[in-house]
Amino acid sequence: MRTRKKLIALIFTTILMLQNIVFAQNTVETTYNYNWWGNGIEDIPFFELYKTIDKEAMGDITLSGMDDVTVVGDRIYIIDTTESRLNVFNTEFELINSIKVVRNAEGKIAIDPKTKSQVTLKNPEGVFIHEQNEEIYIADTGNERIVILNEKDFTLKRIINKPDNMVGQTSFKPSKIAVDRINRIYIIVQSGFEGIIELTSEGEFTRYFGVNKPKVDLMDHFWRNMASEEQKAKMQKVLAPSFNNIEIDDEGFIYATTFDTSAKDMVFRLNPKGENVLRENGAWPVRGDLIDKTELVVTQSPSKFVDIALTDYGTYALLDKNNGRVFIYNFDGELMNVFGKKGFMKGELNDPTSLAWMGDNLIVTDKQMKCAYVYKPTQFGELALRASEAYYNGEWDKATELLEEAISINGNFEMAYTTIGKSYLMKEDYDTAMYYFKLGNNREYYSKAFNGYRSIWIQENFGWIFAGMILVVVGVAYSEYRYFKKQRK
Repeated sequence: MRTRKKLIALIFTTILMLQNIVFAQNTVETTYNYNWWGNGIEDIPFFELYKTIDKEAMGDITLSGMDDVTVVGDRIYIIDTTESRLNVFNTEFELINSIKVVRNAEGKIAIDPKTKSQVTLKNPEGVFIHEQNEEIYIADTGNERIVILNEKDFTLKRIINKPDNMVGQTSFKPSKIAVDRINRIYIIVQSGFEGIIELTSEGEFTRYFGVNKPKVDLMDHFWRNMASEEQKAKMQKVLAPSFNNIEIDDEGFIYATTFDTSAKDMVFRLNPKGENVLRENGAWPVRGDLIDKTELVVTQSPSKFVDIALTDYGTYALLDKNNGRVFIYNFDGELMNVFGKKGFMKGELNDPTSLAWMGDNLIVTDKQMKCAYVYKPTQFGELALRASEAYYNGEWDKATELLEEAISINGNFEMAYTTIGKSYLMKEDYDTAMYYFKLGNNREYYSKAFNGYRSIWIQENFGWIFAGMILVVVGVAYSEYRYFKKQRK
């Protein structure tokens, strides 16, 4: 009998161990957030590992790395810079096509009209899909050109080389590309200090767009003003930090990132004038990890963003190459979640290069690991993302309902309290808004709600306030009257 009980206990323990192993393989180990005081706090996982795209999906095609990813419709486009290939997968993560040598509409190898040579990709670094025109834009970096393919059959449509009217010192080596609705082409050139290159749809140079401002060193500025012209000539020039990646939203705003430590900002939302209008209404600026000394968050160096991925409801993800982490922000610039870490285990990031949304799933590529990880939202993550979407679309009651459910799962979700408070603030329910802003430690919005609450209280009690003021005036006047009357006597 005892032997039977021991056997049952052993079987039960083994099942639990197997369940824990499976859970560990599918759950993102490092996930956290920051509170109002800048300390790392434990967070419920937003995402869990769902699938992996690696060499097993490539068949006979050699895979040497994954350097850029974008998802449009039912296709996943991944650049392999080392092998000079654009690999295309379906949403079942099966390889559809692998393009290195480009063909024309007749099925023959296409010829570049300028060089009279075969159109073959050479160390491409970026890809962008223009849904409106059904075109694939490839930054053919090694050949210093842009190759544009037909999205349906992958045949050559045209090639854009360096414009004859291009000015400045920036070399024309396209690394990342974005195209807006009126077919303006925006190009990132690595180490280009003059800004983003803007071209017309025909490939004519228009301007440099959105110069990245460097940090101001007051001492250096002082000595430059004091120096003579000869001394200034010998001083090292201060160049604008370069961008490293680019994305465009549905409204035509350009998002860009940089990991240059001399840059004033790390993430940009550029309006048509090239001004940074990124919203940063969270407790902390959009700069990734804080230098936190708690055991939960081990941050040896500042975050270095290499890519940004946008949703159609304002929420965006940033990829930190330095620490192997993904940061999720909402449209207001409030940090929703951080997950991931450096490592060689499955699901960990060693040399992350790019990320893209596939619905609510996130695809993150890793050059060193030669794979792409697909993360899907957990129940908590799904609630938070749907709430962010509802709030962005003005559905405040729906957002509040979803966030209250999320809070029941994770009471540390400070951003949720702030968002709920904003919903009540919009409805001029200032008392309730103040309650939630206090829970979320949001002093700025608490002050706004308090000002509204105070104004309404004054309006509702104005009669009593006015009567009290009259009584005070009468009391003072009567007191003065009695004083002077007494003095006369």
